Amino acid sequence: MTNLELSRLDLEHIWHPCTQMSDHKNFPIIPIKSGKGAILSDFDGNSYIDCVSSWWVNLFGHSNDYINAKLSEQASNLEHVIMAGFSHEGIIKLSKRLVDLLPKPLNKCFYGDNGSSAIEIALKMSHHKNLIKGKNKPLFLNLKNSYHGETIAALSVGDVELYKKIYKNILIKTVQTSVPMSFKGNEVSDEEALNDLKITLEKYSDQISAFILEPLIQCAGDMNMYSGDFIKKACDLAKSYDIDIIFDEVAVGFGRTGSMFALEQCGVVPDFLCISKGITGGYLPLSVVVTSDETYELFYDTYESKKAFLHSHSYTGNALACACANATLDIFEQENVIEKNLHLSKFIKSEFSKLLKYDFIDNFRQTGMVLAFDLVGFKESRMGYEIYKKALQKGLLLRPLANTIYFMPPYIITKEQVELVVRVLDELLGELRR
Repeated sequence: MTNLELSRLDLEHIWHPCTQMSDHKNFPIIPIKSGKGAILSDFDGNSYIDCVSSWWVNLFGHSNDYINAKLSEQASNLEHVIMAGFSHEGIIKLSKRLVDLLPKPLNKCFYGDNGSSAIEIALKMSHHKNLIKGKNKPLFLNLKNSYHGETIAALSVGDVELYKKIYKNILIKTVQTSVPMSFKGNEVSDEEALNDLKITLEKYSDQISAFILEPLIQCAGDMNMYSGDFIKKACDLAKSYDIDIIFDEVAVGFGRTGSMFALEQCGVVPDFLCISKGITGGYLPLSVVVTSDETYELFYDTYESKKAFLHSHSYTGNALACACANATLDIFEQENVIEKNLHLSKFIKSEFSKLLKYDFIDNFRQTGMVLAFDLVGFKESRMGYEIYKKALQKGLLLRPLANTIYFMPPYIITKEQVELVVRVLDELLGELRR
């Protein structure tokens, strides 16, 4: 079948995520036939460089030979087993490896199947933990401009109005505090954000169960990047009020920020660490909340005590997903990925810096393997969307956030492909008129 035939059939039956479906009335869905490395190919023979790692999940390329082999090997042995009362070798091995990568006292892994579910787990654990200790703390503290997912509790602790506003009447209770920002017209310094946090804590601290934040990069928050130094000071302040720290590393974990986990650059060990997306190399849904033995032991009691954490997902700890996660960690170990990414990220910054000749580019920024800049001064409110459509015609899969253009590629992208991305963007930006 052709792209057009498949696209028409798709629209008869499929409601796509994060999409106003009317956009596709005159702009067809693109069915993908295959992927290899950083390249996706459709049914008409067109190819696209995956500049966004297919929603930030793909680390080592599409149809990675090594992950393919490990997935196939696992599928011939065990596809899934209930994780209540049972276990399997893959998840045991994965948990030990994750804990060995993380600082103490993070030592216990609780599994979910996507980023939002990890956030829900951490929020519930923190509130439940406080109840066990005799403290009823119904509020959660989050940063402005944050995003933590789209299930109800995860949405509640986020602050991207586009996703959140319509559901305000059914969200859980939260308190917000400022985040350092460099966006034109919305600048907030570290000092201003810390002062706001102090005022917020003085007012609400006895009601706040946990402070949740995305360390270093607020990805869906237009790729806002802020310092580990601020995070350290903010978390220390929150901890002084006996408030748990939840790090949402769903998008920024596994090398995205330049270190295996962003927490390494912040000097903070959170009470709960949420990881997902890249954990399986982009193959299958899996998430983990990692916490301490101290937290685990608060729930450890007789059945009659009713302290057990009764949260579950049918596909918790799926054996196929764990096989992909173990294969992903193998690649990190065997190929010196973090060091290679350091050099590649410098090359990416050098190439993209060529675009700074345009005076409508502002807030050019990079953290690790994530680079972003803003298009400013345009009357067209969806300029980023127009760039997205034109880029597809030139063989690039970009997915701007409003008028923020970002580049978050698989780690196996070649320098030649990076150069091509910049050449195409240069051509497209050169056509823009304000």
